[in-house]
Amino acid sequence: MKPFEYLEPSTVKEATQLLSDYGEKAQVLAGGVHLVPKMRKGEIEMEYLVNIQRIPGLDYVEPEGKQGLKFGAMCKLRSMEISRTIQNDYPVLYEAIHQITSVQAKYMGTAVGNLCVATPASDVATALFALGAELNIAGAHGERVEPVEKFYLGYHRTSLKRGEIVLGVFLPKLPQGTGTSFLNLVRTHSDIAKISVAVAVTLKDGICREARIAIGAAAPTVFRAAKAELELKDQKLTPQLINQAAGTAAGETRPISDLRSSAEYRKKTAKVLVRRGLEKALERARAQA
Repeated sequence: MKPFEYLEPSTVKEATQLLSDYGEKAQVLAGGVHLVPKMRKGEIEMEYLVNIQRIPGLDYVEPEGKQGLKFGAMCKLRSMEISRTIQNDYPVLYEAIHQITSVQAKYMGTAVGNLCVATPASDVATALFALGAELNIAGAHGERVEPVEKFYLGYHRTSLKRGEIVLGVFLPKLPQGTGTSFLNLVRTHSDIAKISVAVAVTLKDGICREARIAIGAAAPTVFRAAKAELELKDQKLTPQLINQAAGTAAGETRPISDLRSSAEYRKKTAKVLVRRGLEKALERARAQA
């Protein structure tokens, strides 16, 4: 492992200033689930390691009035998993976290850190896409808010500028009559998903007013199947229409072949998971409505 200078800022302002000063020479340490193993293998090297664990006020998950829910950069996945608000109001996020089998990953890892890795196989990011999450980003020149869909620019690439860190995430309150679901396909329970799907469907008077279909591990980034969503909007969700939209969503994927699966298999199973996800979300939406 290449030697580096360890830095431990005590405020957000100090952290963003350090990152602004050192740019690509610096890495941020939050939970360390992704970073530390990469450092040990020599796959990630830096001259400066900026540890944000000592900055107060970043480890929270709490309601944001009647508007929704927010969680901070240092909020552990386990804290989110046991949150009653997440379990009751955002079950798709709970399901995405709950199926993670590694106890160490959930007690050490943070949802924000997982987002910032920008892997297309992130189950947490897939759920947050379906929920319309917004990121609160701080830099040396102030703060800004960005939708999670615009945060990813490509494989392991985000919109973070020099000196910026994600302070937290806001989840808007889901409309009445909304049902959600999360499904993924893995080789073993502890493996990274071959493909994952998160769905949110809002019904009013038996008609789909909004549909969100997020797909992970089937393109360079997590993405929403926009064409399939349009097919469902303002329509009655019949089995035929759901099957049609699932096929459209599968056509929007851009999978690759790797050690976990072939591109062809991912594309075929995308249709199956989207169809099942829509059916499950529809059932829950009807119960809510």
